[in-house]
Amino acid sequence: MSSFSGIWVALATPLRNGEIDFASLDRLVQRLLADGAAGLVVCGTTGEAAALSEDEQLAVLDAVLRQAAPHQVIMGLAGNQLNALLDRQREIQRRPLAGLLVPAPYYIRPSQAGLEHFFTTLADAASVPLVLYDIPYRTGVRIERDTLRRIVRHANIAAIKDCAGDAETTMALIADAQVQVLAGEDTQIFSTLCLGGHGAISASAHVRTDLYARMHACVMQGDLPGARQLHYRLLPWMQAAFCEANPAALKAALALLGLSSDEVRAPILPCSPANREQLRQVLEDLAN
Repeated sequence: MSSFSGIWVALATPLRNGEIDFASLDRLVQRLLADGAAGLVVCGTTGEAAALSEDEQLAVLDAVLRQAAPHQVIMGLAGNQLNALLDRQREIQRRPLAGLLVPAPYYIRPSQAGLEHFFTTLADAASVPLVLYDIPYRTGVRIERDTLRRIVRHANIAAIKDCAGDAETTMALIADAQVQVLAGEDTQIFSTLCLGGHGAISASAHVRTDLYARMHACVMQGDLPGARQLHYRLLPWMQAAFCEANPAALKAALALLGLSSDEVRAPILPCSPANREQLRQVLEDLAN
């Protein structure tokens, strides 16, 4: 079973003139891993998977796997049609990778029994570990605590990306020790780690990945004052990174740093000039 400890970066998909910018993607992957990322999550929300075709998503995955080891790559698997997801799962699992990130089916708002059936069916078909993605404000459905605790007992569900904003559930999952708990809200990384979480899946960790990795290492070593100091150093950037619909602000920051263009796909629009100026100042402060 794969280990998902550490800081995993929710990877942006660089675009240029409407197409995937594979040269920038390669450079970004190499930089993030060199700066201390434990791994990369491909074609999740930050990767604009909903705006990419299935062929484009697989092309991005294959490009990342040419730069990263299989144990460093998680692929997003999202949708609301179970049979189609099972077909997609089989196609992705032909490639070597660490796991699949799977949210609840969006829009449908199934019952708790329906959610349990959904995740169990995908887990039964899994040849790589699943990372359950609990993000009710995007899917439109909350996985209740007792349902979640039952689902994660499945042997093929190894971790959870925790974006539900429910501290009681976070603590229950950590105490149960059935899965590795990864913070999914960037400002909650420090608190989740202090509670006993294993790491994070973070979009903002594209920038100063080294500091995120150091914060994780400090907590693991018991240096809570050092980790706290890093948290507050990173906090203004974490907040600014989500000042617009993700990944608009993140891509603007990457462009300011010369790492890729700021191009996004509609209906996401590029970052506004005012927010871009705010990002410029935050990035300058973070570099000092």
